[in-house]
Amino acid sequence: MGEETDRNTVLGKAVTILRAFAPDDQVVGLAELVRRTGLHKATVHRLVGELVGNRLLDRVDGGYRLSGGLFELGMRASVERSLLELAMPFLQDLYERTHETVHLGIRESAEVVYVAKIGGHRQAATPSRTGGRMPLHCTALGKVLLAHAGPELRREVLAGPLERRTPRTIVASGILARQLDEVLEAGVAFEHEESAVGITCVAAPVLVGGTDAVAAISVTGPTTRLRPEQHVTAVRAAAAGLASTIARRRSLPGGAP
Repeated sequence: MGEETDRNTVLGKAVTILRAFAPDDQVVGLAELVRRTGLHKATVHRLVGELVGNRLLDRVDGGYRLSGGLFELGMRASVERSLLELAMPFLQDLYERTHETVHLGIRESAEVVYVAKIGGHRQAATPSRTGGRMPLHCTALGKVLLAHAGPELRREVLAGPLERRTPRTIVASGILARQLDEVLEAGVAFEHEESAVGITCVAAPVLVGGTDAVAAISVTGPTTRLRPEQHVTAVRAAAAGLASTIARRRSLPGGAP
């Protein structure tokens, strides 16, 4: 459900090349970039040279890799950076209380974007990563954010198709709709092996102004160890604390996020 890139423009082609890098890629060769993007070899060769010149790609043995310049640009994203700065004390406190993986996520279109991930030596092997995305319907973070989104997005997501990530992913719109109603009543959402086998999760919305979910916080762990119901109070408290901090910041002149 991600946004489409206009491949008819130079900028669109450059973005297509950057997005061709997968999360686990170390180095990608020119021929592989041509294959992944479907762009002409001469076009890819010219654009990767310009991306290297602008510190968005590095030229290394065997091909290219994403450059630190992209990280610098990402850290300048004011909304996410301000949110992370305000949230970090609450995320760290929640981790100390649970010693399980803690996430902070925001919604972009029909996906949840992971702004932060904190985990210790025994953190579960989750599919999440900082800066990564997942569909709203298969994560606790996503379901919380979807439940508090506008009716138009809710109708769009429920109209499907709902991607099946595991055998337990909810792909029936009626069941998902009932869960979203329960989220609004309970104030938290649960995930039971819906994004990855062996993973369970509980999330709460960061509500500013009563109903505006600017973000969500979750605790995630393996089904063999984590009982998400036991962490409802802690997750709610972290989300409420962050919401209060954001509300106070917004009340100040020029406040953000």
